[in-house]
Amino acid sequence: MRFLIYGAGALGQAIGCMLATDGHQVDLVLRERFKKVLETKGLKVTGIFGDYEVAPGTLNLVTSLSGLDGSPYEYVLITTKAYDTEGAVKEISNLQGFHGAVVSMQNGCGNVEQVEAAFGLERTLGARVITGFEIERPGSVRITVSADDVHVGGCQQGHIPETAVRFAEAVDKAGLPCCAVDDIYKDLFAKLLYNCALNPLGAILGVHYGALSDSVDCRGIMDSVIKETFMVIDAMGFATHWQGPEVYKDVFYGKLVPVTYDHRPSMLQDIEHEKPTEVEALIGYVAAQGKKRGVATPTCDVLAALVRFKEKQAR
Repeated sequence: MRFLIYGAGALGQAIGCMLATDGHQVDLVLRERFKKVLETKGLKVTGIFGDYEVAPGTLNLVTSLSGLDGSPYEYVLITTKAYDTEGAVKEISNLQGFHGAVVSMQNGCGNVEQVEAAFGLERTLGARVITGFEIERPGSVRITVSADDVHVGGCQQGHIPETAVRFAEAVDKAGLPCCAVDDIYKDLFAKLLYNCALNPLGAILGVHYGALSDSVDCRGIMDSVIKETFMVIDAMGFATHWQGPEVYKDVFYGKLVPVTYDHRPSMLQDIEHEKPTEVEALIGYVAAQGKKRGVATPTCDVLAALVRFKEKQAR
């Protein structure tokens, strides 16, 4: 199959390398600094799922979609940060001759909806990724940890489109565990719950996840975030894997936080590196959806505002 990976950072480069190793044709849209290295040294992936390597010239490397013919691509994968989704969708929409499926493999919520608005129900797929990818140096990506398989699904709940099945089979066979599901929104909202409870507060306070769960005061704030997020998800007409916030909290504090105890929030790392955060696709998304549906989210509102302040202050 022919794949185009738009915004190929650590995740996109790793998947591209693995797919190419398995015999697929892969084009990467990536930054110039990565392009130069990959052109001369190739690309390799190491870590928990084994070692993969492609020689220079195996991947087609570009820094924009200008001049590309969209007709050969069966799948375009968006692996950008959430705040770049609008631009990515606009560029892909202008790709002449492209009639394949678009897969949002991004963090946060609201990305799949933007893809669907541009490409329609039948051509849109969403994927939940809870695997850690790290660029050790240009040309070398390491897969560090994985909490579960990549899940991919369509926009229609209760139905698994054939495009999701074929995509999952290709990615799984290439070496990255992946399966098709009939309700990708449950997985996306599960990740939203986890991220909203930990990322913003950790970014504001400058601490790792374990420090938050060890604090009675911080637990109270996280409990409120979890409750508000459940209320918003319910108001939107979606479900989660859990019956309610109390059931989820048992899993959250008992299983999820302990395995990522020492992890430092991505929002905190973005602020430290003077980069934009994905606040609007995470806790800002909950606050915005709550306002839209008349659900009060005072804790999420405050945390989103504080993250925005920290981000602007750092930049």
